[in-house]
Amino acid sequence: MSWRKIPMKFVGTCIVCNEKIEINEIGLWAKGLGVKHEKCAQIVELQCVVCKKSAGCLQCEFQNMCNVEKVSQLCICKKCSDEKNSFISYLNSVKTNFPLLNPTS
Repeated sequence: MSWRKIPMKFVGTCIVCNEKIEINEIGLWAKGLGVKHEKCAQIVELQCVVCKKSAGCLQCEFQNMCNVEKVSQLCICKKCSDEKNSFISYLNSVKTNFPLLNPTS
């Protein structure tokens, strides 16, 4: 995903904080994703423990309750969680990547 810095020509709503981005304010825009404040761009998305891609924090059903900076690195993306045997895949990834946790299956 490629975010472009643009001066806003219309009022927009930040996809991170849900606050308005006013006309002429600088926003970051990505096709198909929307716009966000420059300050909100500092928020890091978590990595899926199974596939190593973005966990999809901005589309997560728990986004309103989650503090990305304080949660563990053991999130799973929607695609991986919807797959058959997703819990087994999750456990195997955690065992491989975090051997000290030693989850049981």
